[in-house]
Amino acid sequence: MAIQGSLFLTLLILVSVLAWTEPVVATSFNRSNFPADFVFGTASSSYQYEGAVKEDGKGPSISDTFSHKYPGRLIDGSNGDVADDFYHCYKEDVYLMKELGIDAFRFLISWFRALPGKFIVSVYSLIIKLLAKIC
Repeated sequence: MAIQGSLFLTLLILVSVLAWTEPVVATSFNRSNFPADFVFGTASSSYQYEGAVKEDGKGPSISDTFSHKYPGRLIDGSNGDVADDFYHCYKEDVYLMKELGIDAFRFLISWFRALPGKFIVSVYSLIIKLLAKIC
């Protein structure tokens, strides 16, 4: 029993000492910390970033319909009407990705925007052309 008590006391002291030590934080963190062939990228799904729910003929998605019909079922009552607003801010967002040195960007186009009964890709064709110029 005495051994258990002293072991507990030793662990308690050790934890107390470790709690007071300063955390080790890198002074610089950049691409040189990664292998040369490491690809820095970002990705998002259309519902998370697109917004512009009722623009350019976009049809309602299942999530759009659900969040509007049953707003009380979502804790904060939110929906994807604006989201991250990539639809309106794509030029600035792509510029920021270029400035950050992002190597890859994977995004999804909402089928409800691309095929809402007719084929609409006007904004996305501009995005693809813009990305083609940068890459």
